[in-house]
Amino acid sequence: MDAILILAGVALGLIAGLVVGTRLGRAKGDGSAAAKAAEQEADKIRTAAKAEIEAIKKQGEVEGKEAARKHKTDLDEELRGRRTELQKREEGLQAKEREIEKVRREADRRASELEKKEKSVDGKIKQADVAVEKAEAAQTEAKKKLEAIASLTEEQARKKLEDEVKATAYASAAIEIKRIEDDAHKEATSRAKTIVATAIQRFASEFVHERTVAVVPLPSDDMKGRLIGREGRNIRALEAATGIDLIIDDTQESITISCFNPVRREVARLAISALVADGRIHPTKIEEVVRKAEKEVDKVCKEAGEQAVFDLGLHRVHPELVKALGKLKFRQSYAQNVLLHSVEVGYLAGLIAAELGGNVKLARRAGLFHDIGKALDHEQEGPHAEVGAAFVKRHGESPKVAQAIASHHGDEGPGPQPQALLDHIVAAANSLSAARPGARREQLASYIKRLDDLEAICKRFEGVERAYAVMAGREIRVMVMNDQIDDARAMIMSKEIARAIETEATYPGQVRVVVVRETRASDYAR
Repeated sequence: MDAILILAGVALGLIAGLVVGTRLGRAKGDGSAAAKAAEQEADKIRTAAKAEIEAIKKQGEVEGKEAARKHKTDLDEELRGRRTELQKREEGLQAKEREIEKVRREADRRASELEKKEKSVDGKIKQADVAVEKAEAAQTEAKKKLEAIASLTEEQARKKLEDEVKATAYASAAIEIKRIEDDAHKEATSRAKTIVATAIQRFASEFVHERTVAVVPLPSDDMKGRLIGREGRNIRALEAATGIDLIIDDTQESITISCFNPVRREVARLAISALVADGRIHPTKIEEVVRKAEKEVDKVCKEAGEQAVFDLGLHRVHPELVKALGKLKFRQSYAQNVLLHSVEVGYLAGLIAAELGGNVKLARRAGLFHDIGKALDHEQEGPHAEVGAAFVKRHGESPKVAQAIASHHGDEGPGPQPQALLDHIVAAANSLSAARPGARREQLASYIKRLDDLEAICKRFEGVERAYAVMAGREIRVMVMNDQIDDARAMIMSKEIARAIETEATYPGQVRVVVVRETRASDYAR
């Protein structure tokens, strides 16, 4: 196409040159006017030639684009044809693969059925063999009995029959007597436990009351209505956030907080005091104040732990150990403050180690941390000695200290037994601290253990978020997750928990199970 355009341009140029030359030759004698006219004529010819060249060029471009488009269309058509053919081949291959897979599955199914049939046939053959053996044995036994009876007189046969009947009767009577004795033993054990638990509760009622309640003073009795809130929403929010039981009665200008867990009780006391001082009481404010109270209690625990470590002169104690140690300030063991007991055991262990020529610092360390598992027993499963040993070991304490903690109950506990000198020192110091006159009372420990057991039973059920034992163990409140438990399931769960408590727990009177399912809806006005 470009060659054609070049040739056309050259041809037009030659023609224009010839024409111009001829006219110039003719006009030589005519003067300058004729020359100008010839030159103008040549310019016109050149302009026309350029225009014609441009037209030919555009026509060539159009023809070239048309040819390219046609060629591209042909290629696209050929490509579509090949793709269609490849797709048909791929679909055919997939169909063959599906057919092969179907045949393979059918073969596997038949093989499995054949294997099951073989096993069934083998089992039936064995059963038949056993039945045949039993039948042959029975036939032989019957034959022997017939032979024996045939040789007996009427009196001897009657006597033999009476002996067999008596033997059968004696065997049945022995089985029935054993069953009655077992039932009586179970019933007696259960009733004995109930009687003992009732006696402990009655005897320890005043003491337990002093240890499990806190009184919050109010500026006026009008504040009681504000704490209750409209339709009781404030008191419900407060009890749900803290896990305590708020008792609002006719006592003037005061309310009572009841909870066996002293940490939760202290959080509730601080939160209620703050709400009363602030005056704004509603569910959102209650949750905010409870969170602040929890942080304040955590701070108090940290300071108490740091003071205990400082008093015993210990160094390089992990912050988590200090925090857990401080929680013992709010816990009682047999009516003895656990933090004070731990500090006392640390001192005693150090004194004993000094007398025996042992490591005083190590003995104090093990003595201080020996009951740290009691700060974690609500969070982890297992005896507090083993839980505490694992906890201190994870936070940098030596294996000797962990072993002394795990075995500090000596022969009384089910865990590891004391082996090294440090183990015996800590066990002896623990016994000395607990054996002081008036140091401990068994009734409170059994009471708190019963409440812990009630909460543990409830927390085993799926969908349970929290569980609180209130009203001295006469009521258990179970908070469930509303996205997992619906209303119908909550009703069934209350019955299941009640049956589990009846089966596993020992308690006087009755325990009321309350399953609480809360639904909240919130939005923002923008």
